[in-house]
Amino acid sequence: MISTVTDDGTVLLNERTGRYWQLNNTGASVLQGLLDGREADGIAAALADRYGIALQQAERDVTAVIERLSGAKLVIP
Repeated sequence: MISTVTDDGTVLLNERTGRYWQLNNTGASVLQGLLDGREADGIAAALADRYGIALQQAERDVTAVIERLSGAKLVIP
């Protein structure tokens, strides 16, 4: 996988399939957290604090991003 940070988030290229994925800033934060070895609950807590949203909503959002990335075989949970 190749990634490039943009003003709006991150663009990923799956080199095996040739497919591009665009992540908004929140999705990019989730991906970076995973790459840094952080657990989903820690990533969610940081996002809830940063954006002033309920922890439960942040947890749902983080789970959704991880599921999409996993489904595309871009990350392994």
